[in-house]
Amino acid sequence: MPSLKALKIRIGSVKSTQKITKAMKMVAAAKLRRAQEAAEAGRPYAEELTKVMARLASGVTVGPESPKLLAGTGKDTNQLLVVATSERGLAGAFNSNIVRAAVRKARELEAQGKQVKFYLIGKKGRAVINRLFPGKIVHQVDQTHIKTVSFDDALEVAQDIMHRFEAGEFDVARLYFAKFQSALVQIPTETQIIPVEIPAAANDKTPESGGPVAAFEYEPDEEEILAALLPRNIAVQLFRAFQENAASEQGSRMTAMDNATRNAGDMIKKLTIQYNRSRQAAITTELVEIISGAEALKG
Repeated sequence: MPSLKALKIRIGSVKSTQKITKAMKMVAAAKLRRAQEAAEAGRPYAEELTKVMARLASGVTVGPESPKLLAGTGKDTNQLLVVATSERGLAGAFNSNIVRAAVRKARELEAQGKQVKFYLIGKKGRAVINRLFPGKIVHQVDQTHIKTVSFDDALEVAQDIMHRFEAGEFDVARLYFAKFQSALVQIPTETQIIPVEIPAAANDKTPESGGPVAAFEYEPDEEEILAALLPRNIAVQLFRAFQENAASEQGSRMTAMDNATRNAGDMIKKLTIQYNRSRQAAITTELVEIISGAEALKG
């Protein structure tokens, strides 16, 4: 059984930890509102751009002359998994859920005979992926110095990925991030960014299917517009992933720190009860010894 001094020191240590977790919860809650507003404000633009891309692509016959970002390389042997995680920990299962989804897909692709490489954004997924897939990380983006990720940061990453695609380093790129739903729920999400993925419904123009029924005339033609929009679409999808991740990270951290604060409170109660019992036992033992000594002197 621990001594009274050891119990007292441990109670003090847990109380200090509780103060830290409570402060971190409050900071995360304050940051969450701004991050959530930014993520929700950016969704309509990213979703509408995806619809426009699908509508344009549905009117184009994909062939050798089509933009490479749309047509692809004609094969899918080399796969690049772009995994976006946070730079800091203490965020519950936020990072591990994203990495788990990417690892699951990587193993599935390798089982199909594909070559898998990783492009990491944020450092919290590096250790696990490097351990499970040694030598498969082609690049790591460090965003430690960035407090709030901007579109320019997403554009810089997008340009690097497109440059690697043009250099023939991979055939297909998939992006992994966590879509923010609430402080309690963040959904690991996979989306294909190169070549651009066209939903099946984009080619269905019947009113019954809910597909687009209006006729659009484009000036210049669809292929020229696509050539200009495809690179921007990749940057927009990356920026959306960064915004969703920022909100998801703060929501997950707030929940994790709240749970940690509650657990610390429960531990303090248990340790205090144990301390009081040990102290009472020590006092009782001392009284028994005193009374026994006094009785011995009388005898």
